[in-house]
Amino acid sequence: MTTTNAATAPTPVSATTDIPKSSSNSSMSSTTGSTLAGNFQTFLTLLTTQLQNQNPLDPLDTNQFTQQLVQFAGVEQQLKTNDSLAQLVTLQQTTQATQALGFVGKTALVDGSTATMKNSSATWHLNVPTDSTVDITVSNASGQTVFTGKYTAAAGTDIPFTWNGMGNDGTQWPDGKYTISATGKDVANNNVGIAAQVQGVVSSVDLTQSPPLLTIDGASYTLSQVKSIIATSSN
Repeated sequence: MTTTNAATAPTPVSATTDIPKSSSNSSMSSTTGSTLAGNFQTFLTLLTTQLQNQNPLDPLDTNQFTQQLVQFAGVEQQLKTNDSLAQLVTLQQTTQATQALGFVGKTALVDGSTATMKNSSATWHLNVPTDSTVDITVSNASGQTVFTGKYTAAAGTDIPFTWNGMGNDGTQWPDGKYTISATGKDVANNNVGIAAQVQGVVSSVDLTQSPPLLTIDGASYTLSQVKSIIATSSN
C-alpha cells in the first residue's frame, strides 16, 4: 500500500531490531577433563593402598566405601556426557552456518522496522491481528518524524505499506533509511499490537557469530528473524 491509500498495522516495531549477542557454549575443556580423570585415577590408587594397609581391627566402612565409588563413577559419567553435548552443539553450529550460507543472494522477509528508501519508495510489511485503525509514524535516521498517517486496516499478515517519501508538509525526503512505528485500536478501542517486517537481499553472512548473522541493507539479523524467503524470477 502507499502512503496516500495505505492500510497498515498497529504495534510499533523497533526500528533497529536488537540482535541477540552471540552466545558461547561452555563445556569442560580438555585440560579440565584430563585433571578430573587424573584425580579419579589418583583416588583409585589411594583407595587401593588404603585397603591394603587398613587396620584389621578397624576396617574401612563398607557403606562409605561404596558411596565414594558411586560419586566418582558419577563424575566420570558426567565428563562423558559433557563431551557428547559439546559434539552435539558443534554439529548444530555447523548446520546453522551451512543453512545461513544458503541465504546469500536471496530476498528475505525479516522482523524489523527500518527499511531503506530507494527511488522515493520504502516498503514495510505489517501483521495486523484484527481489524484496526492504525496510526503510522515514519522517522528518518536521526529520529526526526517525517510522516504520520491514520489508516483503516483489515486483519491480515504480511500487509505491505509503501511510503513515497513525501512528508506531511509536502517535503520530498531523500533516499535513505527510515523507521516505521505503528499503533492501533480495534473496534472496541483496545490497543492492538502490530509487528513490522522488512524485505531485502541477503548480501553476506557473518559466521564468526553464534548464531550466524545475515546482513540485509547494512543491518544484521539472526536466522530466527527470517520469516520467509521470496523467490525471484529468472530471465
